[in-house]
Amino acid sequence: MSNRLARERSPYLLQHQHNPVDWYAWGDEAFAAARGGDKPIFLSIGYSTCHWCHVMERESFESEAIARALNDGFISIKVDREERPDVDRVYMAFVQATTGSGGWPMSVFLTPDLQPFYGGTYFPPDSRWGRPGFIDLLREIMRVWRDERPRVTEAAATLTERLREASAPVAAPAGPQTVAPASSLDGALDAWRSSFDAQHGGFGGAPKFPRPSELLFLLREHARTGNASALDMTTATLRAMALGGIHDHLGGGFHRYSVDAQWRVPHFEKMLYDQSQLVLAYLEAAQASGDAFYADVAADTLCYVQDQMTHESGAFYSAEDADSTPHREFSTEAAPAPKVEGAFYTWTEAEIEEIAGADAAIVKRRFGVEAGGNALEDPHGELAGQNVLYVAEPITDIAARLSTSADDVSAALARARPALFDARAFRPRLHLDDKILSAWNGLMIGAFARASRVRPSDPRAAGWRDAAERAASSIHERLWNGQRQILLRRYRDGEAAIDGYCEDYASMVFGLLELFQATGRAAWLEWALALRARQNALFADEEAGGWFSTSGSDPSLLLRMKEDYDGAEPSAGSVAAMNELVIAHLTGERGAFDRAERALARFGSNLGRVARVVPFLASVLSMWHAPFTQIVIAGAPDGADTRALREAAAARYLPFSVVITVAPEEQRALAGVLPWLAAMGPKDGAAAAYVCRDFTCQAPVTRAEELHAGLDRV
Repeated sequence: MSNRLARERSPYLLQHQHNPVDWYAWGDEAFAAARGGDKPIFLSIGYSTCHWCHVMERESFESEAIARALNDGFISIKVDREERPDVDRVYMAFVQATTGSGGWPMSVFLTPDLQPFYGGTYFPPDSRWGRPGFIDLLREIMRVWRDERPRVTEAAATLTERLREASAPVAAPAGPQTVAPASSLDGALDAWRSSFDAQHGGFGGAPKFPRPSELLFLLREHARTGNASALDMTTATLRAMALGGIHDHLGGGFHRYSVDAQWRVPHFEKMLYDQSQLVLAYLEAAQASGDAFYADVAADTLCYVQDQMTHESGAFYSAEDADSTPHREFSTEAAPAPKVEGAFYTWTEAEIEEIAGADAAIVKRRFGVEAGGNALEDPHGELAGQNVLYVAEPITDIAARLSTSADDVSAALARARPALFDARAFRPRLHLDDKILSAWNGLMIGAFARASRVRPSDPRAAGWRDAAERAASSIHERLWNGQRQILLRRYRDGEAAIDGYCEDYASMVFGLLELFQATGRAAWLEWALALRARQNALFADEEAGGWFSTSGSDPSLLLRMKEDYDGAEPSAGSVAAMNELVIAHLTGERGAFDRAERALARFGSNLGRVARVVPFLASVLSMWHAPFTQIVIAGAPDGADTRALREAAAARYLPFSVVITVAPEEQRALAGVLPWLAAMGPKDGAAAAYVCRDFTCQAPVTRAEELHAGLDRV
């Protein structure tokens, strides 16, 4: 049996197509059914790689008794938060305001006119852990809807109005708007220092989330001020993550977060937006510190994305699940065992010994493998006896303990890693969320492009650049509707759908600006400027500054919100402000400076004090106060002289610069967009580098040491 969700393209909605619940997708059909049947709406929001969403489905949505209660008393609607972040934000604001917390699955009860009156997250089927049982909750809400309707509708209207007031755009203050001074960022650094975990890296205690926006801000403040602690906190955190279990030491890439304070036991799903932002953070840390360790981690992560998360068109998939069938219980001749979080990634001591053979003693010491398992912080009790691989001992210590050489230890690990990876490949595969999202692809395009630009001597750099260009071409072909001048959000299974949100435009512009700097191709800059113009037309708040998350054209949304929080993903407004500042320094456009200024001035002098809430926007403030340079390398892209100059520029950490390599044939194409490049070309037949401040340039140089000297002078 299938329900209405069988017609959908969302992997999350399709996971629920065989539930006995009579699900609807978000839309007019569901709203009409609620009004016609005079029933409240049960709204369930999640995503396809969400562990607790899987749990609630197994426990409740596959239950015939719970399905009967939902079908009799409610109109049940499923929403994929990754496809419809606009719907998710509205009702998450309600749940957080009324319960003090939020998460997924999100469970909200609405009136037929979509006003919320009760909500929460995961509910167990029966009362436990201090949470009401879902079946009991359904019965109580049905009773209240039947017997106390006026009280419910009045409360819903009041709560909706309070949400509307809280999310209303703040009116522009009278008089001139002022951007926070650079000194306000000193207090921001103090806030990070006070919460820094000096023992394990990261900020605060368990659980620990990778939040790259924080690290990118700290790196920029180090570059702007020379503050050593900003760099030290960043590198300590990135190193701890890279050595911890949150990092996949066999296949590359990073899991969603760590349930403990030591980065050892992760929540095992892998999200594209984490990979892209962490690549940027590791690349910048490598440049700022001069330590190639961080660049190697970035390269390892890019390899994972290329191998496991890339569509045949070149665009990037969204996520890999945390849950899979335990391979020890898997059989093709019987019903598979229930899926378990981490089953794909964890190991028993016996498995390590069997696969690693004579190298097992070294492998066990290196990766912290214990006879009884090392996943002591497992919150669900599903990893008993299992080992999460993390770097437990340095190679030199292992060599000393086992009376061998460091070279022998390294050789053993080099043999064991592919052997373990190959053995793991035979396990039941994780669910792949194969939808393609414009916003997340924009961030990943930016990461691949940046890697190709700042690691030009890496033999994989050309492949990274090609990966970025293939993905950008795929998004342009499948998700850019040139006739409507609309960027669509999602592509899957041959269908492009859902008008893009501000985050889709802003993130794609970010990726294209990085791609232009990596390739010098005018086409990418022209598309970036076209997307940015459309974004401003649809989402810009011309009265108070900044950008709304949605265009305001969907009547089913109760609120038009302007989201500022830079969380797992940077907010659309923060990315858009960064883009405007980059465009201003590329083109000299006064309007771009003004939009960036107004976005920063919305917070006034408070921006430094709230930097931990808006770290990506704080990076824009750091950039605003830093001296900014334009660096142009003019010459044949594959010429040895061009490569030498590119490597010289890449050796420096230059977060407050645009760095462009322009081939002669592209210079003509760029004339209409960047006329200031017109006079910049090779010198005496050799590639030349131009270092400029506010479009006033030093004399061109042709040797790497001259470029370094020029950069020292700005």
